[in-house]
Amino acid sequence: MDHNVPQDEKGNITDDTRIRESLDTIRYCLDKGAKVILTTHLGRPKSKADTQWTVKPIVERLKKHLAGVKITLVNDCIGKEVEAAVAKLGVGEIVYLENIRFYPEETKNDEGFSRALANLCEYYVNDAFGAAHRAHSSTEGIAKFVPAVAGFLMEREVKIMSEAMEKPKRPLTIIFGGKKIADKVGVMDNLMKRADNILVGGGMAYTFVKAAGGEIGNSIVDEGSIEYCKNVLATAKKNKINLIVGFDCIAADRYAPDANTRTFETAKIREGWEGLDIGPKTIEAFKEVIKKSGTVIWCGPLGVAEMDAFANGCREVGKAMAETKAITIAGGGDTAAMVAKFGFADKFTHISTGGGASLELLEGKILPGVAALLNINQVI
Repeated sequence: MDHNVPQDEKGNITDDTRIRESLDTIRYCLDKGAKVILTTHLGRPKSKADTQWTVKPIVERLKKHLAGVKITLVNDCIGKEVEAAVAKLGVGEIVYLENIRFYPEETKNDEGFSRALANLCEYYVNDAFGAAHRAHSSTEGIAKFVPAVAGFLMEREVKIMSEAMEKPKRPLTIIFGGKKIADKVGVMDNLMKRADNILVGGGMAYTFVKAAGGEIGNSIVDEGSIEYCKNVLATAKKNKINLIVGFDCIAADRYAPDANTRTFETAKIREGWEGLDIGPKTIEAFKEVIKKSGTVIWCGPLGVAEMDAFANGCREVGKAMAETKAITIAGGGDTAAMVAKFGFADKFTHISTGGGASLELLEGKILPGVAALLNINQVI
């Protein structure tokens, strides 16, 4: 499972979407008379000594969702204690292993560790789409030793994202946001061959504007990607792709929720001001494109949405996607959190649970955790 859920400083789970999304697969296995062993990673612990990354809060939350099901947490992933707990497992019961990343062998995809995990079970089900882009012991290595299939969430994620890329209902519109262009170069290269419309907002927009010769004041810029942006702009023009880079913005005189704000043309931001959200004209332009689209995929925030003063772009674009009849997909991570924050989650066709995995799928890459399965169409 990908139960890598966000927590506050006290260890309280602040969003259990990933836990809830996994329930169909867990319940199915229980209903079919399976004895279930669950594992997940949580955070990036260096060793078992990083006890703040224990999965105890996850197990407690899972118990609330699966009332009446016996769930036993063991304090290890392999070894005699785990083997004893598995041996005692009754039909319809769950053993939950401790954080799989307490073992450095997990991220090294160590064969011995993979084999030890496989020895605990007769079948392996991968429902952790959010970790499917990692070739780790619990996502790829274990599948060499036991029959491996997709869970329902994994199947849904891969099918919806793949169909949106390979057989989209057109026009296909991609919305890019976030700060770094370097993180999305592969995705942008792949989608330039497929998309009808590409809309760029967020911190990315200012690098594009600077690449085109604009003045962006103190706005964030990815200096190493300026030449790349020039090439993207030229390619879009040559191939007649409708590429719209945010052309007005809400700027602030400092990075703070109570800063002074004003609207600028994105190419004419005064020195001392930084763009922190797309502006009203850009919002309307984006909404018009969304309205006429058949498929819309949104990857990354269009402003500093954690500050209310700079959340309007995300809110309005999310609203436009919620109201359209198009297929709408939120591409994981921060985008999914924003859609949920503004109350549009139930109006989107699909909200991906995987950040990095979603981007690699959009990039056209084969995910190791998916390739390791017998057949993505062969589900539990």
